[in-house]
Amino acid sequence: MQTDTSVLTAPEPDMTWQENALCAQAGPEFFFPAPGSSTREAKQLCGACEGRVACLEYALAHDERFGVWGGLSEKERFRLKRNRG
Repeated sequence: MQTDTSVLTAPEPDMTWQENALCAQAGPEFFFPAPGSSTREAKQLCGACEGRVACLEYALAHDERFGVWGGLSEKERFRLKRNRG
């Protein structure tokens, strides 16, 4: 008897935005700065990235708690998620 496992696993999120993301050209320390460090440069790079919206939606959907995602810091994403209800 063959079992259909497609109902047992969640679909993989669409990650194609990462292929052309500008963050792939910078090191992780750029987007995950030490506490108290500036996130300005990372946010500027995100602002020029065509994958910014998809990146932000991914971070919100997966409750990413650290780093700059989609041009927003941890606190900014928390406020956005809270305001969305």
